Amino acid sequence: MKTLDLTVIITSFHSRDKIFSCIESVEKSIKIIVIENSNDETLKEEIHSKYQNVECILSKENLGYGAGNNLGLSMVKTPYALIINPDVILNTDAIKNFFISINNLKDFGIIAPISQNEKYNNFNIEDDRKIKEVNNVKGFAMFLKMKNLKKIDFFDDNFFLYFEEIDLCRRLKNNNSKIFIDPSIKVDHLGGASHNSEIEKPMELSRNWHWMWSTFYFYKKHYGYSIAMIKILPKLFSSSIKFVIFFITFQKYKSEIYKHRLSGIINSVLLRKSWYRPKV
Repeated sequence: MKTLDLTVIITSFHSRDKIFSCIESVEKSIKIIVIENSNDETLKEEIHSKYQNVECILSKENLGYGAGNNLGLSMVKTPYALIINPDVILNTDAIKNFFISINNLKDFGIIAPISQNEKYNNFNIEDDRKIKEVNNVKGFAMFLKMKNLKKIDFFDDNFFLYFEEIDLCRRLKNNNSKIFIDPSIKVDHLGGASHNSEIEKPMELSRNWHWMWSTFYFYKKHYGYSIAMIKILPKLFSSSIKFVIFFITFQKYKSEIYKHRLSGIINSVLLRKSWYRPKV
């Protein structure tokens, strides 16, 4: 196992409750780059005092998932990188099994693990022993071959949140690079829990805004404006109706959610950038 050939990247945002368990699950011989999107100086100092193999970079602004990972990837010197969310814990043999797998593959762009939390897994496992080629994977944990990733200029950082890994997989496959899921590589993924629990409400509003914005942007990018409009119109209609219903029935939080969904759709349809940031 050549652990010196791998760099781990963790993009965090108010992730103090989770990130230490994530770091602890990575072997001490492997370099870790933490991109800290909430600019927590105290967290950076604590990480540097506890771990010699971890470099914590304060991003100075909330870059989001794609651009945050791009910043980390730009610093990678190794042939392979592993992107993991702060709410992911690697199983003991995860990295060892990755290096076993690449010895049996001619080439790849991404190899993704499976999660032992079935609710947040990559796919329904039909055979838990064989590596499987797929069109795309979820972004909570991805082993990347840097040579192939550099050919497509990493993530499209127009995506702040959602669809960025699907877009990445599509561009890799269009560049003749294969995507795999390997059931021998296992992680624990909590799912939707990368941030501290006390900021859940503003994060939920942000998720709803960006889910809608990124949906339209993804389909416009790959299929054109007309197809994206067809895709988003049912969501626009549904969000409008639900916003009105929840607003007139004084269900403030639910009306806020659908207000944010509408805003995300409208901004994307009007070709505005993904400007919204969680108010924390």
